[in-house]
Amino acid sequence: MRIEQLEAFLLVSETGSFQQAAKKCGVTQSTVSRQIQALETELDAPLLHRSAQAKLTVAGEALLPKARRMCQDWRQATRDIADLMAGKQPELCIAAIQSTCSHLLPPVLQQFCQSHPHVQLRVTALGSDRSLKVLRDGLVDVAIVMDNERLTTSPDMSVQPLYEEPVEVLMAADHPLTQFEQVPWAALAEYPQVVFKDGYGMQRLVQAQFERSGGELHAALELNTLDAFRGVVRQGQLTALLPQSALTEGQPDPTLAIRPTEAPTLSRRVVLVTTRDRLVIPIIRDFCQLVMERGACFLPPQSAAQLLSVEPF
Repeated sequence: MRIEQLEAFLLVSETGSFQQAAKKCGVTQSTVSRQIQALETELDAPLLHRSAQAKLTVAGEALLPKARRMCQDWRQATRDIADLMAGKQPELCIAAIQSTCSHLLPPVLQQFCQSHPHVQLRVTALGSDRSLKVLRDGLVDVAIVMDNERLTTSPDMSVQPLYEEPVEVLMAADHPLTQFEQVPWAALAEYPQVVFKDGYGMQRLVQAQFERSGGELHAALELNTLDAFRGVVRQGQLTALLPQSALTEGQPDPTLAIRPTEAPTLSRRVVLVTTRDRLVIPIIRDFCQLVMERGACFLPPQSAAQLLSVEPF
C-alpha cells in the first residue's frame, strides 16, 4: 500500500470522477485507475462502483476514514521532518558530566541560545554511564562524557575527543599529605577516599589506577556532586581524586589543598558523543560544533589546532 494510492482513492471518492481526480493529481486518468486497481488487489476487495459517477462500495466506505487519517498523518510527518531538517527543532536535550556543566558548557549554551532563540535547551548533569544510556535510549541528543570505548563502539555512534586533563588530589588544608609537592600513590593509599558513585567513569578510573600502582583503594564514601566532595574533604582525613576542571572552585578556598600525584600521573579524556543520524540535523550539528570549538580551548595549542582542522560533522 502506497500513499499515492490512498491519495488517488480519496480524490476519486471526493470528486466522483477518475478524470477529475487525475487533474487534481497532475497525472493521467489511466495512472489513477492503475493506483486504485493496485489498492483493490492488495485489499482483495472492490472499493468503487465504476459507473457514470464513481461511488464507494461497502469496502470503500470502510477504508475512507482510515485513508484520510493515514494521509493526514503522512502530510504532518513530512512537514515535521522538513522543519527538523530546516533547523526548526523545538528543543535540544544534553546529558553531561558535572564538571563540564560548570566550566565547558556555560559559554556554549549562551552562544547557542543567542544563535537559536527558538530552541529550548535542556541540560542534565549525569554520570558518564547514565549519559550514554539515555543517549542510546533516544532521551537526549548529545552526551558529553568521560571516554569509555566499551560503551561507544557501536557503529552508529559518533565520538569526538574534546580534551584531556590531569586528575589531582583534593584534601583539607591541614591534611598530612600536604607535605608532598607531588603525592605518592603509596602514601595516598594510606588514607580513605571519597569517590564518585558507581556508574561514574571517575570511579573506574581511580580504582584501576590504585590497582596498577599496587595499592588498595579504601572508598569510605560515595558522592555525586562536587559541592559535596569539597564539603566532606575539608572536614578531616578523607581525600578525593578529581579531574582538574572539577577542582577550579576549590583552588581559592583556604580550607582546601590541591596536589598533583607522583608518576604515573592519572588523566581523563572527555569526549562528545551523539549518533550519526543526529549529526545531519542542523541544530544538533551546530551545537556539537560549538562544543568542539570550546573544547579546543582546554587543549595545548598544537593539539587544539589539530582538533579544529578536522571536519567531524
